[in-house]
Amino acid sequence: MNERELRELLLKVKEDNLEIDEALNKLKELPFKDLGFANIDNHRELRVGYPEVIYCAGKTVEQVKSIVKFMMTRENNILATRATEEMYIEIKRICDKAEYFKEARIIRIMQTEVKKSSSYITVVTAGTSDIPVSEEAAITAETFGNEVKRIYDVGVAGIHRLFNRLDDIRGAKVVIVVAGMEGALASVIGGLVDKPVIAVPTSVGYGANFNGLSALLCMLNSCASGVTVVNIDNGFGAGYSASIINKLENKDI
Repeated sequence: MNERELRELLLKVKEDNLEIDEALNKLKELPFKDLGFANIDNHRELRVGYPEVIYCAGKTVEQVKSIVKFMMTRENNILATRATEEMYIEIKRICDKAEYFKEARIIRIMQTEVKKSSSYITVVTAGTSDIPVSEEAAITAETFGNEVKRIYDVGVAGIHRLFNRLDDIRGAKVVIVVAGMEGALASVIGGLVDKPVIAVPTSVGYGANFNGLSALLCMLNSCASGVTVVNIDNGFGAGYSASIINKLENKDI
């Protein structure tokens, strides 16, 4: 339940269009719903503006399906990350609106319209191999009502490719930079823009990349101001944070 839905519920009670007992029944599950194996946080969208997101890795197909089935009753938009195609097939049986983004490993169900932002987020990747993590970030941001511009395969090994897209990068309110190998692209872009840069290290790379650790350390040690870093392969975290920043109102400090 979000703020709009709660206001509508209270207004119906105030105007005698809804019995108090019926309203109480709707509010009983407002804090959370206990499914036995999971406690669904129904109050989250009211607190932070976004509904709970399902992290599918480590869950069974039936567990994910049960969580989705309940969340559909709350009329929330549903985002499930790190989802398998098998999970999607089962969810599609109970919801025709379900979409599967195979590259991003995301299942999405849009039940309510989301207000679109006037500004946009740019997602930039160093290489084509970074696209799955980038798509997780992009789809997440789009689900929360953001316009996203994708700029892929413009890493430092051919930096002229990056300069060709600088106008699109500088025009964004937030820039997400996804890179594996040594992760240098985040520092380069951080030194070229006046917007917040969210760096996402990926596990792309050869042995000494240590499954993304080298890129993570490179980004954490960036000498470019304004660069913040999320965890290895955490496209969702980057897209979520970028959405929060992108939807902040412009106010003079």
